[in-house]
Amino acid sequence: MRRSCILVTIVALGAGVVASAQPLTREQALGALRNRSDVEARRQGAAWLGDTGLMADAPLLVEALRDPDELVRALAEHSLWQVWSRSGDPEVDSLFQVGIEQMNQGDPEPAIETFSLIIRKRPDFAEGWNKRATLYYLMGEYEKSLADCEEVIRRNPAHFGALSGFGMIYLQLGKAERALHYFERALAVNPNLTQVEAAVEGLKRLLRERSRESI
Repeated sequence: MRRSCILVTIVALGAGVVASAQPLTREQALGALRNRSDVEARRQGAAWLGDTGLMADAPLLVEALRDPDELVRALAEHSLWQVWSRSGDPEVDSLFQVGIEQMNQGDPEPAIETFSLIIRKRPDFAEGWNKRATLYYLMGEYEKSLADCEEVIRRNPAHFGALSGFGMIYLQLGKAERALHYFERALAVNPNLTQVEAAVEGLKRLLRERSRESI
């Protein structure tokens, strides 16, 4: 699943940082993101890896989620979603865009069919499972959503969107301790999830109150 927040605004501001720069190749972007002494280089590297990066580069982008610079962190998160959304198969990637358009139109059934087709064609593509998990969650099909989230994490253990999704589902099911567990796992990967952080604090208060009441 995917969070909705001020990330888009931050990334839009960051676009100005790289708009006038020369495009970077994947190798150049990787080198720039590793440049600990030059924040502008890291910003450009984080941004361009969204266009050029491979799944093999995802661990470096995950590491950049802890960069001291807020814009590097935001660009790295945005680029992770871009990298995760590429299967490497042109046909599957085309279908994926169709599924996204169907999701945006608010028509879940055709979108579920599209992502199910993607899963059959490329079961190793974690983001196909994640998008279907999101749709099932929105439809209230929580058990199906949980099953798909499991498939996401099996293929991409650092997928903080799916980890957050687990938390959201368990909240809906009234399982506060399980929700807290998965929200904390999501934050362990990406500490910039402000809404998840707020949910963690709320759940901790709730569980403390329950504990006091049970004494």
